[in-house]
Amino acid sequence: MSVVGRLNFILLLAVLASGMVLVRSAYEARRLFTAVDRAQAEGRRLEADSQRLQAERHAQATNLRVEQVARERLKMRAISPNVIQAAEDHPKPSPGVAR
Repeated sequence: MSVVGRLNFILLLAVLASGMVLVRSAYEARRLFTAVDRAQAEGRRLEADSQRLQAERHAQATNLRVEQVARERLKMRAISPNVIQAAEDHPKPSPGVAR
């Protein structure tokens, strides 16, 4: 093989190698773009879930909801002046019992 033939062979190998590198980098770029797109979609989905959960938490914390839970689960009732229980601080000593 002559010098020109060897040079052509080396240049051919260089062109093939650079083509392979180009194909590989284009494939990697598409793969990374797809991964970024999926991550962004997941981020949007998580943001929507977060907003939905915040709205649900806000709805659960309303006064009407708290009152409903207090009545149904805790068996509590609204206070009325008709129902009053007096509590004494100290019991009165019985006559005849020495202290």
